[in-house]
Amino acid sequence: MKRITLLTLAALFSTAALATPETYLIDSTHTLPRFSYSHFGYSTQLSRFDKATGKIVLDRQAKSGSVDVTIATTSVDTGSPLFNEHIQGKDFLDTATYPTATFTSNTLKFEGEALVAVDGILTLKGISKPVTLAVTSFQCMPHPMLKKDACGANATTVVKRSDFNMGKYAPHVGDEVTLTIPVEAVKE
Repeated sequence: MKRITLLTLAALFSTAALATPETYLIDSTHTLPRFSYSHFGYSTQLSRFDKATGKIVLDRQAKSGSVDVTIATTSVDTGSPLFNEHIQGKDFLDTATYPTATFTSNTLKFEGEALVAVDGILTLKGISKPVTLAVTSFQCMPHPMLKKDACGANATTVVKRSDFNMGKYAPHVGDEVTLTIPVEAVKE
């Protein structure tokens, strides 16, 4: 009996030693961060960014990893070229000065095997604030078309525009903005 226990422990430790972080590159065609906010209480406006890049490092066995996402704020798509230009102005994204927004994290939270949250730093207009992304879905599996491992998730958080020096027209145009990041990443 002692021998079986020792062999089992040795197998567990050797498996843990074999576990290594895996790096996944963000698939920009399937990672389109969105944001929504109240427009004078009449409606909820939804817009997105069309260019996001980055990588995710994931060690599922150790339940750890990191996330680095860069969003081209110049790729904002509101559905209206005129409003795209307006929202890129100094009162809001100020893309002439700050052409990117970033999210970085070294803190992934798991419940069992499921990734449930990512704590990190969101930087908009040169202002960095801590945020927690709630992960509403998470899955890793072989990609059926690319024949490589891939992971995907949907994550969301709520921030205040005014915290990032973008509070013009608040409270009529909602100060609270819901950020949603659907992300897909393919193993290097």
